[in-house]
Amino acid sequence: MTTLPLVFDAPRRAKPPRHLADLDPAERRAAVADLGEKPFRAGQLSHHYFGRLADDPAAMTDVPTARRGPLVEAMLPTLLTPVRHIECDGGTTRKTLWRGFDGTLVESVLMRYPDRVTMCVSSQAGCGMACPFCATGQAGLTRNLSTGEIVEQVVAGARAMARGEVPGGPGRISNVVFMGMGEPLANYNRVVAAVRRLTDPDPDGLGMSQRNITVSTVGLAPAILRLADEDLSVRLAVSLHAPDDELRDSLIPVNNRWKVDEVLDAAWTYAGRTGRRVSIEYAMIRDVNDQPWRADLLGKLLAGRLVHVNLIPLNPTPGSEWDASPKPVEREFVRRLRAAGVATTVRDTRGREIDGACGQLAAAEV
Repeated sequence: MTTLPLVFDAPRRAKPPRHLADLDPAERRAAVADLGEKPFRAGQLSHHYFGRLADDPAAMTDVPTARRGPLVEAMLPTLLTPVRHIECDGGTTRKTLWRGFDGTLVESVLMRYPDRVTMCVSSQAGCGMACPFCATGQAGLTRNLSTGEIVEQVVAGARAMARGEVPGGPGRISNVVFMGMGEPLANYNRVVAAVRRLTDPDPDGLGMSQRNITVSTVGLAPAILRLADEDLSVRLAVSLHAPDDELRDSLIPVNNRWKVDEVLDAAWTYAGRTGRRVSIEYAMIRDVNDQPWRADLLGKLLAGRLVHVNLIPLNPTPGSEWDASPKPVEREFVRRLRAAGVATTVRDTRGREIDGACGQLAAAEV
């Protein structure tokens, strides 16, 4: 049996403080009642957090002044503190380094486009998947993030947009992608709960469309099948990166446990139950996975399926011996996939210069 350098369970650590976003509406009412307050206060606090994006207790004027402090302290504790923002693209791409209650560092990225605003959020501090071309994977796993910590990244981005802090004037977060630090399906319960908080209507959540949420995975096949039973309409993104098991075993170590066919079968089950097109993520690595025959094999595996391929020019990471495929090689790969009838695009490498693109998040303070 192959021994895998994978960590699915994060090390046991002190838990983040309980936050309103960790709880569903019924649990919030019960928590508020346990504090000796009327249960409807939970709805008021939820509206201030999700609907008004308030972060100043003084603005919560419908909560009695004498009770406001204790309620906010108990239900809206500080989970993440910004260490710094780094910007590019004229300020419309912003990477934020966050420090958790225990000193843990994570990153999120906000990207404003003419027609949408996307938040790339982290679900874990570090990652246990050990993919050799990913800076996050090389850092190892520190711990899972709580539901509240995941949601807070998006709420903070929504607050910045609403207040006009991002060039282009006030706006809203339209899309969320779970493609930051960590393997989302290795923190399954908290990620699914976070999706529900993001998409529940005000005052229970941010009121986003489930169809504008993308959950990525390197191929945890049983968790993909479990997600298919959640009655959610989020998009599934599978980071495949190789169509053959021989290469994928080395690029994506979890492939030693769930092979390409099993991962894709789970993805097709998800597509069949949700009606959502599966996104196949494929990092183009020079002389590693960009050969024409691999494009043909990938096309054969995907032809006729409800699928779209995102080719990703490999983003540089410190100390990596690998580089992105040359543009002519990339174009030929695209041509062969499209010839097989597979919808294919090349992903924008936005945020690359601030180490905010795919595979670059390392949460370094220096």
